[in-house]
Amino acid sequence: MNIENILQTTIIGAIKDLYNTDVDASQITLQKTKKEFKGHYTLVTFPLLRISKKNPEQTAQEIGEYLAGKSPTIAEFNVIKGFLNLTISSHEWVQTLVNINKDENFGFVEATDDAPLFMVEYSSPNTNKPLHLGHVRNNLLGHSLSEVLKANGKRVVKTNIVNDRGIHICKSMLAWQRWGNGETPASSGKKGDHLIGEYYVLFDKKYKAELVGLQATGLSKEQAEAQSVLMEEAREMLRRWEAGDEETVNLWKMMNSWVYAGFDETYKKLGVSFDKVYYESQTYLAGKDEVLRGLKSGIFQQREDGSVWADLTKEGLDEKILLRSDGTSVYMTQDIGTAKLRFDDYPIDTMIYVVGNEQNYHFQVLSILLDKLGFEFGKGLIHFSYGMVELPEGKMKSREGTVVDADDLMEEMIQTARETSEELGKLDDVTPEEADNVITMIGMGALKYFILKVDPKKNMTFNPKESIDFNGNTGPFIQYTHARIKSVLRKAEEQGIPVPESLDPNIILSEKEEGLVQVLAEFPDIVKQAGSEYNVSLIGNYVYDLVKEFNQFYHDFPILREKDEALRAFRLLLSKNIALTVKKGMALFGIEVPERM
Repeated sequence: MNIENILQTTIIGAIKDLYNTDVDASQITLQKTKKEFKGHYTLVTFPLLRISKKNPEQTAQEIGEYLAGKSPTIAEFNVIKGFLNLTISSHEWVQTLVNINKDENFGFVEATDDAPLFMVEYSSPNTNKPLHLGHVRNNLLGHSLSEVLKANGKRVVKTNIVNDRGIHICKSMLAWQRWGNGETPASSGKKGDHLIGEYYVLFDKKYKAELVGLQATGLSKEQAEAQSVLMEEAREMLRRWEAGDEETVNLWKMMNSWVYAGFDETYKKLGVSFDKVYYESQTYLAGKDEVLRGLKSGIFQQREDGSVWADLTKEGLDEKILLRSDGTSVYMTQDIGTAKLRFDDYPIDTMIYVVGNEQNYHFQVLSILLDKLGFEFGKGLIHFSYGMVELPEGKMKSREGTVVDADDLMEEMIQTARETSEELGKLDDVTPEEADNVITMIGMGALKYFILKVDPKKNMTFNPKESIDFNGNTGPFIQYTHARIKSVLRKAEEQGIPVPESLDPNIILSEKEEGLVQVLAEFPDIVKQAGSEYNVSLIGNYVYDLVKEFNQFYHDFPILREKDEALRAFRLLLSKNIALTVKKGMALFGIEVPERM
């Protein structure tokens, strides 16, 4: 039982004795005491006034006096305008630290075999271009959310849907066929996804040049687009692919295999993975079958031109096309098919789609359609909607070839980490091999932390230079603090000073030490809140607060130089558990913390 639970139980007893009234924990409002007031926890008395039949100050004073007289947990109290500020005794904080140290799984809940199954979809790349900065935020959010859900005792299946078919894929294929001269990743020395992305950009360049030429003859933009030979060739290639033409399908398979090899390299460097990958080329037909089933059962309607629609006007939305007049599918059809296959594969309790906020309407519609088709998770599907990420220079534009490439960004982060670390002399005491490993940790930690510390719902600007700063709310600051603590623990071992398992319960702690244990003890609640609110940024901001408090403590209080053995033992045990919690918290972001820097 943690201190807040002990307090709640004690306060419930106080109200029973003072006012002869039974209350439950939901009626007890406890908050962390504001920094400008003395105390650890604050009881808000206003909800209790109807029970006490007294004013807020009197009620707070009476409860405070009762608790101070009856409970060894309370050292002292003060009343500020009906708010009862409670100071917890040092021995409770000492015991709290001992309990945290005994709990190997502190902060996390183990999943049982019958725990709810969450499926989290993220990444969702197209095979006509490499992953970019937007994908980086998507992948990091999806991976971190999955880890936070696991830490809350959920079973999690991480999944990806690859958009590997359609006219955009055919544009890259056609450009390679016409102007590639047999170029391959091996012959060019380029990653496969980068190579194919170049041909996608090349198609667009040639297509625009063709339109300029046609418009120069007097045609309007629309007429030029209708007469484009290149675009007609791309459409014809798509028709051949859908008809199963062997040559076209083989070209498609070869080029996609190059892209997948490139994606895998990027995913590995980014530190994300998937339990199951679905491909649109395998799901769109299942989607068509579901739409036709819905048509047959009267859920959907067919128009005179043969197209199939869903009428969602009763739900306050509009009509949504599901199959075009020529029988071809749309994105919604593919998502229905993917959901069907996933539901066949797994007993999904909650389906979470990590997709940008520009798709809010799409997922509102998908939820309704899946529910109409009878999928149990349909009505309760969650669109983990997040904002756009930009660089200081502005938005990304992929078709012009100015996309912020994920691989380039990661390389830049690692190089910046190297330059900053060398400039500050952070790696003077490690071997070159250790330095390379630490630099990669710092660069990737800076990237991941800077993105994940931001509330996912908000748009954000990613500033590479700001992210690699050894001061402030950054990954490197947290990593450096972890390395600093590990250094203290190593020195203790070298000096033959053991980190204890138990402590003297009569130690008198400073306010800073008590406050640090209090912050440390909040970790399980933060993990729980991050999981229930689907807000991973809470983890980052918690870990930052923890290391910021530790650094102030480290600056003001000796650890190994402390003469009082009992106090030194406490500070060593506190340091050890802060380092462990920092490591656990950062692991939820997919960030490694170095042992030395």
